[in-house]
Amino acid sequence: MTDLSGSLLLPDWPAPANVRACVTTRAGGVSQAPFDSLNLGDHVGDHPAAVVENRRRLAELYGIRPAWLRQVHSTDVVEADPTRQPEADASWSATPGIACTAMTADCLPALFTNRAGTQVAAAHAGWRGLANGVLEATVASFDVSPSDILVWLGPAIGPGAFEVGEEVRDAFTSQHSEAAAAFVSGAQPGKLMADIYALARLRLSSAGVQAVYGGGLCTVTDPRWFSYRRAARTGRFASLVWLAGEGTGAA
Repeated sequence: MTDLSGSLLLPDWPAPANVRACVTTRAGGVSQAPFDSLNLGDHVGDHPAAVVENRRRLAELYGIRPAWLRQVHSTDVVEADPTRQPEADASWSATPGIACTAMTADCLPALFTNRAGTQVAAAHAGWRGLANGVLEATVASFDVSPSDILVWLGPAIGPGAFEVGEEVRDAFTSQHSEAAAAFVSGAQPGKLMADIYALARLRLSSAGVQAVYGGGLCTVTDPRWFSYRRAARTGRFASLVWLAGEGTGAA
C-alpha cells in the first residue's frame, strides 16, 4: 500500500454498491517538477519510468487494470482494454476489475454507470468533444434507456476561469439554444466565460439522462489538480470507474 490512498477524491453519487470510482490528485507519485508528483500522462514530457511507476501504484492500490486511451478530442467510444491504448475519448466496460479512465488537466471527466451496476464508462470532454457529442456517444454505448444511467462530473476548469471565444458559444447554441445561458461576457472584447458543467448537464439532459451529479470544482484555482491553463507544462490526473470483483479495492 502506498500513501496514494489518502490523496484521492471519491465521487459522491448514488452508484450501485459494486461500482467503484476515484479521481487522482497531484499527490502520491514519484514524478519530479513540473509533473509533481502523480502524473499519469505518458505524452507530456515526463520521465517514462515515473509514469509507469505512478500508474503501477494506482493499479496496485485497488487491484485493478486501468485501460488508458490516447485522447484526441474525438467522440469515439471503445470497450476498455488494458492491453492496448487506442485513440478514443471514452471507454466502457462490463468486466469486473477493468477500470475505464479519463485523463484530464482542465477538460471535463465524466463517469457513467447503469443503475443495475453491470456496465460503467468514462469520457474525456474538452469543449470540442463536448460540442461534437462525446457524452451522448458514451450514453449510447449502454444497452439501457438513458433514464437508467447515472453520471458524475469530475474536476474541470470552472466558469470563473474558462475564457473562450464567441465561436465556442456558437458551436453549442447552434445545436441547443438553451446553451446561451452557460456563457457570460468576459473581461476582454469578444471573449466569454463558459460553464462547462452547465453545458454538460444540458447535453446529458437532452440525451435523456437526468441523474447527473458532481461538478463545482475548478482545476485552475484548486492546486490539488494539474491544470493546463494554469501551467502549460504540467501532468495529467485521472478519473476512473470500474466494477468490483474478486481482488478489487473498495473505494
